[in-house]
Amino acid sequence: MASSTSKRKSTGKKPTGKKSTSRSKSPRKYSPAAGKSVETEMRAMKQGKLKSGRSGKRVTNRKQAIAIGLSEARRAGYKVPPEKG
Repeated sequence: MASSTSKRKSTGKKPTGKKSTSRSKSPRKYSPAAGKSVETEMRAMKQGKLKSGRSGKRVTNRKQAIAIGLSEARRAGYKVPPEKG
């Protein structure tokens, strides 16, 4: 029988006064336009239309599609961190 004074199990989390969605107020690393450029390239890759620069081979790797999108965003002058290496 369930009584009205049943105990709740503790989840181990303590409530805090702050919302969990608030983060530090640092400036954006990537501009929204740069994200749009990457999104466009990902869509082209999924449709099988994205091709590599020199060889002209079809791109199938997700990371390669992102790199192409960021490269185009850099050429267009959007806010994107410099390449590594």
